[in-house]
Amino acid sequence: MEWNPQTLQFLSECFLHTLSPAPEPRRRAESSLAEASNRPNYGLAVLRLVAESSIDDQIRQAAAVNFKNHLRGRWSPAPSDDGGAPAVTPILDPEKEQIKALIVPLMLSATPKIQSQLSEALAVIGKHDFPKSWPALLPELYKTNDLLLDLKYCLDNFAAPLLEIFLKTASLIDAAASSGGNAATLRPLVESQRLCCRIFYSLNFQELPEFFEDHMKEWMTEFRKYLTTSYPALEGSGKDGVAVVDELRAAVCENINLYMEKNEEEFQGYLNEFALAVWTLLGNVSQSSSRDQLAITAIKFLTTVSTSVHHTLFASEGVVPQICQCIVIPNVRLRDDDEELFEMNYIEFIRRDMEGSDLDTRRRIACELLKGIATHYGDAVRTIVSAQIQNLLTSFAANPAENWKDKDCAIYLVVSLATKKAGTSYVSTDLVDVQSFFESVIVPELQSQDVNGFPMLKAGALKFFTMFRSQISKQVALKFFPDLVRFLASESNVVHSYAASCIEKLLLVKDEVSRARYTAGDINPIFPMLMNNLFNALKLPESEENQYVMKCIMRVLGVADISAEVARVCIEGLAFILGEVCKNPKNPIFNHYLFESVAILVKRASEKDPSLVSVFEASLFPRLEIILTNDVTEFFPYTFQLLAQLVELNRPPIPPIYMQIFEILFTSEQGFYVLNTVIESLEYNVIQPYISHVWAALFRELQRRRTVKLIKSLLIFMSLFLIKHGSSNLVETMNLVQPNIFNAILTQFWIPNLKLITGSIELKLTAVASTRLICESPVLLDPAAAESWGKMVDSIVTLLSRPEQDRAEEEPDMPDITENVGYTATFVRLYNAGKKEEDPLKDIRDPREFFVASLSRLSALSPGRYPKVISETVDPTNQAALLQLCNTYNLTIV
Repeated sequence: MEWNPQTLQFLSECFLHTLSPAPEPRRRAESSLAEASNRPNYGLAVLRLVAESSIDDQIRQAAAVNFKNHLRGRWSPAPSDDGGAPAVTPILDPEKEQIKALIVPLMLSATPKIQSQLSEALAVIGKHDFPKSWPALLPELYKTNDLLLDLKYCLDNFAAPLLEIFLKTASLIDAAASSGGNAATLRPLVESQRLCCRIFYSLNFQELPEFFEDHMKEWMTEFRKYLTTSYPALEGSGKDGVAVVDELRAAVCENINLYMEKNEEEFQGYLNEFALAVWTLLGNVSQSSSRDQLAITAIKFLTTVSTSVHHTLFASEGVVPQICQCIVIPNVRLRDDDEELFEMNYIEFIRRDMEGSDLDTRRRIACELLKGIATHYGDAVRTIVSAQIQNLLTSFAANPAENWKDKDCAIYLVVSLATKKAGTSYVSTDLVDVQSFFESVIVPELQSQDVNGFPMLKAGALKFFTMFRSQISKQVALKFFPDLVRFLASESNVVHSYAASCIEKLLLVKDEVSRARYTAGDINPIFPMLMNNLFNALKLPESEENQYVMKCIMRVLGVADISAEVARVCIEGLAFILGEVCKNPKNPIFNHYLFESVAILVKRASEKDPSLVSVFEASLFPRLEIILTNDVTEFFPYTFQLLAQLVELNRPPIPPIYMQIFEILFTSEQGFYVLNTVIESLEYNVIQPYISHVWAALFRELQRRRTVKLIKSLLIFMSLFLIKHGSSNLVETMNLVQPNIFNAILTQFWIPNLKLITGSIELKLTAVASTRLICESPVLLDPAAAESWGKMVDSIVTLLSRPEQDRAEEEPDMPDITENVGYTATFVRLYNAGKKEEDPLKDIRDPREFFVASLSRLSALSPGRYPKVISETVDPTNQAALLQLCNTYNLTIV
């Protein structure tokens, strides 16, 4: 398909018609595009259309969606069922290269909606081509001309002086070391070399500069010397002296690791001597935490080598056993620092141990080295590590009290070397038989009656149970549910956190048919004790806001059978905690699960027994009022969702207490979340006694602060009211507050601000409501209101015909509630509050067609009247846009 004006017009018309509400032109357009998609360069032509800024945004967006789907099916199509050629025509290589050249800059400069489609398309290409067939992707994403100019300037002016300083300092270090120079002389020289190494890393990070390639031998000679030479005068002067030398060696290891990753071919001549130097160095690095950084960077280098084409360095007989014995096991064993972290900072311990943020710890990086070697020598690694695990367990069995760390090491090796199936929580291992290891090694720890004895060993056992939960049969796992409940009472924060996490993760396990493995019937026998121990765990020192315990409470309440009696106890417990955290919200994750727990309890218990709604209101309202009156803004979004949930669950009449809360709601635009739910959920006769009070409170707030967000929220609320209860009720109830106030609101707020509305559902809602006003309301159909009528038409056309970025504006100085530090949008939506964003106008597919069709029907009743008003009051640009809309839908205004 050749790119020319005719192709542009053809594709533009096709994509325009795919948006048509009429089935016939839509089907014809889709058929034409399907036929065109088999031609060479079709994908490239569509991408070029997306890049055409002169084309309407809706057409470009439709093209972007089509482009993404085209790539999904044709970039690397699967063979046919019989193993033959693919069922669709694949995109040819020349076209692929042109697409790859265009897509990144276009994606980076596109509007958000088009950008999201192109980023998905880029992901499709990347999945198949990156990195081998698309090595330029990352440089193109991250390189900028400014960066390259800065880098070139530094290299041109500083690379040679840097080498000169580095070599001069190296000779001074050599002279000082050979002449017995003292620590005071050596320290500043070694520190200077470390800084030179850091600058080396920065200048070489982007790519290998020519100057550094030409002078690689000088750099590498000195680098190797610092890994193999000791400096007794400095290292013997105490921990500080060792640290200075270790920092230089760690910087060298980072540099050679960078070359190994990015410049493997140029570096290979130095590889053998550096591998030997690092290996030897690791054998001499003590287990002191002060030397962790050196050990970690050195092991990382060996890990990089193990996964490269030079992995044969590990093929020699005895190398893998030696690595396991001399590097891995010593670094995996628990140290005093680990025990101290376990006891003194359980949150950080769990973050490293359970949540995988321990990549920069000796334990984790040692296991990563084994994984790296296993990519090419899997059988050897499995045999050796399995034997090591048995040796460790034998050592423990000989003297459990003294050798408990050996058992911990064995469990850690199994857990850390396990492999996770992509996209699932399923974990497997070839080192041991999971079922037998669980029964012989883990079960004795779970059955230990002393929940406080050997807590680190208990934590390791619970972690194993959690990791391999899918592989342990239901029949076996159920036996130990009571033991998990017992461990919730452990004094160790890590142990009761791991017990809670284990229970929570077990309740998520699905069987092959995606059905929950554990149901209410499985936990009902232990439910009372389970909830009691969970709430008690939140009273233990430092676990008052334990997110793992609260997440477990949420999960259990989502599964168990909840009686009215249990619901009363649970809501009291949760409401008490809510009252406490209101005083000083600290842990956003804990608070999120707290509100989720309240929401799931309210939802499930009220569905079973609607009379409990009043019980929940009695417990929650005092706390929710505190949140609103004390301006605990972190909790506003949660509060509004809970109030909306309670409104939905209520049966008329609404208790008077809600009106007291409504008064407080208007202090925040988020309060409209509740008001909109009231309008959506309740009949007019239920809200009629209150609605004038609502309008009065809204108008008072509008006088106090006329922010963009408040005005938009008011427009959406008025539109929803009109859609649900009619324009007459809207006008009458507003005018009860003050005679003729509706006209003032219409002219001062509705008409001039309609263009600010964003979001597809909100746009449809306000456009349809505004259309119904001008076509149904006597206030606007009165000939005396012709000017207001025309201005409203003008605003509706602006809303429907112009892209969001051309008409909408925000207030940068008014941060949203969710922008508070620590409370991002991810912590706002309550899954269990159960309120989804629903379209209140599902029967109206296209607001543009509804608008034009409504105007056409109205004008037919009074021919000649409305074209005159439009010509006098509507902006000429919008008159043209209105005419285009009429042509699109084959309608006229007479």
